[in-house]
Amino acid sequence: METNVQYQEQLQYAEVYISDMLVLKNIFLQAQNTGKVNSEFGIPFLLAKKKDEVIAFASLVIKEKGGIAFKAYDKPGIQGLEKKNFISQVESYFKKNNTPNFRNPEQLKSSIQKMISWLNM
Repeated sequence: METNVQYQEQLQYAEVYISDMLVLKNIFLQAQNTGKVNSEFGIPFLLAKKKDEVIAFASLVIKEKGGIAFKAYDKPGIQGLEKKNFISQVESYFKKNNTPNFRNPEQLKSSIQKMISWLNM
């Protein structure tokens, strides 16, 4: 009996740069099935790549009660274990970062508004 061995590609995690925004915007628009970026896009801060393709990203968002949280968006077809590992990386990064967008809701809200305006131009 023959056994097929499948090797999963290792995910790579990276901070988000301005040059990543178009790809992240497209992932968001597809995930939300919308034509424009809204406040749910937030401020992206971490992404996951498989080979050279961005497959997921996480953004800082404002919770309904005014606190700061994160949301993750991914391309269709991401494996469950990959998503779980990405979320674990995001949680760790989120807890360790103390910059204003991560800790000051008013700063984050302002940053999100500027990001949305810029991306929807």
